[in-house]
Amino acid sequence: MQIIKRSSHTIPKEEAHGGTGFRKVYASQEQLKSTHFEAVTHGYLPAGNSFDWHDLTDTEEIMIVVKGTGKVMDKDGTYEYSEGDVFVFPANVQHKIFNDSNDEHEMIFMRVKI
Repeated sequence: MQIIKRSSHTIPKEEAHGGTGFRKVYASQEQLKSTHFEAVTHGYLPAGNSFDWHDLTDTEEIMIVVKGTGKVMDKDGTYEYSEGDVFVFPANVQHKIFNDSNDEHEMIFMRVKI
């Protein structure tokens, strides 16, 4: 088999952002040869937690909200998110993702090096 098949059910959750959330790494540089692709992950953000202020050095990130409503922040403001929203975080831009609800949220993240 030349293609790679993985089951999301067998990919383990790992701590993300210092333990404030979790992720499953669906694909990373280990599976692909691209020098620009970094990863596709499934993020899990528990109720009341945040992926605190961070940026990705020389890496762009795309977030697709799968489940939940909460807030994304950057130095210019605060933006509500809900299921189906897509956010593009330019490289080197500080941002924070906050789950102010009582339910776990889920997002898909794609990271590309510039």
